[in-house]
Amino acid sequence: MKKIISDFLDLHIGEEEPKLVLDHVTQNVSFRGSNLWILACAILIASVGLNVNSTPVIIGAMLISPLMGPIVGAGFALATYNFSLLKKSMKNLLIATIVSLAVSILYFYLSPFKEAQSELLARTSPNIYDVLIAFFGGIVGAVSITRVEKGNPIPGVAIATALMPPLCTAGFGIATGNFSFFLGAFYLYTINCFFICIATFFVIKFLQYQPVLLTNKIYEKRIRYGITVLIIVMIIPSFYLAYNLLNERRYNQNVENFINDEFNNNGYVIIYKKINYTANPKSIELAFLSKKFDSHEIKNLNQTLTKFGINNTNLIIKQNTTDLKSEILNEINSQKNTVSEKDIQINVLKEELSKYKMDNPELVKEIGILFPEVQEISLGKLQTFYKPDSTGVQTAFIYESHTKIDEEKLKEWLENKLKINNIIVIKTKK
Repeated sequence: MKKIISDFLDLHIGEEEPKLVLDHVTQNVSFRGSNLWILACAILIASVGLNVNSTPVIIGAMLISPLMGPIVGAGFALATYNFSLLKKSMKNLLIATIVSLAVSILYFYLSPFKEAQSELLARTSPNIYDVLIAFFGGIVGAVSITRVEKGNPIPGVAIATALMPPLCTAGFGIATGNFSFFLGAFYLYTINCFFICIATFFVIKFLQYQPVLLTNKIYEKRIRYGITVLIIVMIIPSFYLAYNLLNERRYNQNVENFINDEFNNNGYVIIYKKINYTANPKSIELAFLSKKFDSHEIKNLNQTLTKFGINNTNLIIKQNTTDLKSEILNEINSQKNTVSEKDIQINVLKEELSKYKMDNPELVKEIGILFPEVQEISLGKLQTFYKPDSTGVQTAFIYESHTKIDEEKLKEWLENKLKINNIIVIKTKK
């Protein structure tokens, strides 16, 4: 029975030759030529997707991104003590990161839409689930590259681990001067890179890939010691990071339990909530619609925090109506400004659209009387390209007729009627 279970879970079944795996990993590490162009285009697509809040566009960008190559390469190199591959992987990851940030910064700097959409905001606050996704996604990716049949997991891993959106969000933060966005998004990107790399390291070690052999034993020993130290340096911060994220998640959950038990269940309507986890001591700021608390009640509530596992925290209840009104009015004005900007953009688009739209019901009636052979018509303005650096707009009249008509006469009448020169007359057939 034990053998059956062992065979059922054996990762060596369907395994590719280690040399071929190494060749595959090495090929995907480099960012030169086409790989660099693909990365730049993928970053641009992801930036557009975040800008217009389009999930399918973001997913498409993640599918075509080659960003996982050097991260997997670094994990593979650490597991096999391949110093040259590790150096190459880290160098190319740095190049890819800089190029990605540069492209996203340029796009968001030039983009007229500076509003942070929900897809973008989702990449500014990493949590413990991002660690789990990166780690287990990295395991799947590492297992997949060691198979003879690569299969479908690789695209799924690219989507799940989500390396592109955090980088684009970091670029948005720099382009808009919002460095809290940059720090949060780059933090998430770092988490993903760390845990994909560590997951790859564990899988390759588990599969017992042979380390690189060097002719100089002393040099080999130094390299192994150096890489071992580097592994420890990477693993310890990673687990510390995961531990901190888990504690923050637990803290926020405890705060929600406290708020529900002490306020929501008693019918108190909360109109403002702010949790500051990074402060020392931590703080929870609340404001209520109508409920007022005296100093004795606030003191008791602060003492109750420890019963919910909330330590080193001050509960602050805002009850100054002047301050609250000011904050509410500022929020309303901010929303009004956002709406006004959207209205301006809509009006600009309407004006642009009106340049190409022609609506003249009387013209249709007159054509039916003067040119009865003309059956279906379409009248509008087309954008025409005469030179590489200039464009023009020209009126076009498209009609359908089963009999021959005097197009020159029709053209002259249209130009006279519409007061437009050089109208294009085009006949179509079904």
